[in-house]
Amino acid sequence: MTEKKTTPSDAEIERAAVLLRSGRLVAFPTETVYGLGANALDGAAVERIFEAKGRPPTSPLIVHVSSMHMAQLIVAEWPSRAELLARHFWPGPLTLVLKKHAKISGRVTAGLDTVGVRVPAHPVALALLRAAGVPVAAPSANRFGSLSPTLAEHVHASLGDRVDMILDGGPTEVGIESTVLSLAGDPVLLRPGMISREQIEAVIGPVSVGSATPATGGHASPGLHARHYSPSTRLVLIGPRESLPAGRGAYVFTTTPRPAARAVPMPDQPEQYAAALYQTLHELDAAHFDWIAVELPPDGPAWVAIHDRLTRAASR
Repeated sequence: MTEKKTTPSDAEIERAAVLLRSGRLVAFPTETVYGLGANALDGAAVERIFEAKGRPPTSPLIVHVSSMHMAQLIVAEWPSRAELLARHFWPGPLTLVLKKHAKISGRVTAGLDTVGVRVPAHPVALALLRAAGVPVAAPSANRFGSLSPTLAEHVHASLGDRVDMILDGGPTEVGIESTVLSLAGDPVLLRPGMISREQIEAVIGPVSVGSATPATGGHASPGLHARHYSPSTRLVLIGPRESLPAGRGAYVFTTTPRPAARAVPMPDQPEQYAAALYQTLHELDAAHFDWIAVELPPDGPAWVAIHDRLTRAASR
């Protein structure tokens, strides 16, 4: 499952930067998943993201920036906790939700007065952000609700000609979306990621966990719909005493092999499991099985984000 690393040329980075500044859409790799980027200061460009993805207006976009300084330019407040966390985890897969600056439109933020912002830890993403010189709104580069892309090929398959350019940076390393933490008031974990609540608390102290997504109005974070990150093939989660479904299917497991048309062993460490998860599901989805069954992975703080993604992917 190891793909060759690729690096876009300087000319490709510059072409992508020009497209972003002119209001077009560019897909690019981050350390988490591939993002579908548009100039966050251009309302028409941001609208193209929603159109390309079929994304509901209640789901906000995360804004990617090249530095802490650029982050401070798009928020109205920069609390001391933001400074501590940015210095500790940026560049990296942590999104901070803060009171937004007036220059960021409500279209980016689902009508809320807050904006999620992060500095990605990927050389291609950082080179693009520096060349473009603008903050870039970028959800995952796929049709809304489907499996997030961890390869450029996944972007092609999901979005096709809806995107003006795709920068191929090879497979992503983290493999699932960033942790989202609100600092608009007391710290609240809105979406789990591979930076855990416990790691954050070691830096700033207690963090609460967000409540259920509101039935109406803007969501506090992306990724909060009950069904999300889903393959087109039916996905089921299997406990140790549950039987596999009838029919021809694939079984994804960490500890207990079972007979299936295809059985795929997964790493028993959370970082490696997360890095392999979406790509494994993409490959199995393309094989047109009747079902994909996933053995419930281990419990524990480091596995919370993986459980979150699998639970939403299996929701119907």
